[in-house]
Order: sequence, then C-alpha cells, then structure tokens
Amino acid sequence: MLSPKLKILFLCTGNSCRSQMAEGWAKALRGDVLEPYSAGIEVHGLNPEAVKVMAEAGVDIRGHRSKNVRELMDVPFDVVITVCGHAHETCPAWLGKKTALLHVGFEDPPKLAKTAATREEALGHYRRVRDEIRTFVQTLPEALGKNVVPPSAGVSERSQR
Repeated sequence: MLSPKLKILFLCTGNSCRSQMAEGWAKALRGDVLEPYSAGIEVHGLNPEAVKVMAEAGVDIRGHRSKNVRELMDVPFDVVITVCGHAHETCPAWLGKKTALLHVGFEDPPKLAKTAATREEALGHYRRVRDEIRTFVQTLPEALGKNVVPPSAGVSERSQR
C-alpha cells in the first residue's frame, strides 16, 4: 500500500510570488511524496515576474491563482511553512492548533526589484530567490523532521531561518 503524500501549505503575505514558487517547485521536484498548496494571509494576485522566472527554470505556474488561506481551512495539512516574516508573525491561530509549523524566510523579490536600475537586474532578484526556494524544496520532506514545531506549540517556539 502506498503511503499518503505529505500535505504542505506554503504561506506568504499575498500568495503572489514566494509561496507560488515554492508550490511550483514542490509539485515539480517532490510531487511523488508531497501534496503542496500555497496561500496568503491576503490575496495580491499572481506576480507575472514570478511566472516568468519559473518558466525559465522549466516550471509552469501560469495556472496558479492567488488564494487566501481561509479557502483552504478544510484541508488537513501536515505542515505549514511560512516563507515570509509577515506570514510567520500573523499565521492564523487555527493553523497552529492542528498543524505543525515551520518558518523558512526568503527575501521579497518585488521589494528588491523596486531598487533595481534595470529590468534585468530586477529579474536577477527573482531568479536568486527562485533558486534559493528550489534548494530548500529539494530537501523536503526529509528536512522537516528536525525543524518542525508540533501542533499547539507557541509562536515563539517556531523555527526560524
């Protein structure tokens, strides 16, 4: 009998960039053992630059859509991974009561891109974060064992990168 896939939620502020990249990588690289989802504390829409740089790496996330975490309340997640500080700090309490939590923060490409002198420089920020997320996702689910805070543990006990 096949063991069930680990249900993972990648949570970010607006579910537009980092969490979308993480979901895309998880499906592409670890879809045999993970059932990945992504959502945001808010909904900001799918970032077109994230779509572009993921396509460059061979992962198509054009069909993704930005979702509010409340849309996924009925999914029995095994792990919630916050990928930005705001989501980590404001993660809905109901998630932590029934799901293990892990924080692995990545820089915000849209914020970094605002200071770029050229579009190519801006895309460089997206590509770097995309590659950092890929490196992290490749360690899943094995890396979860020692870093996951069990359900009902306090926010202050969560692991930080």
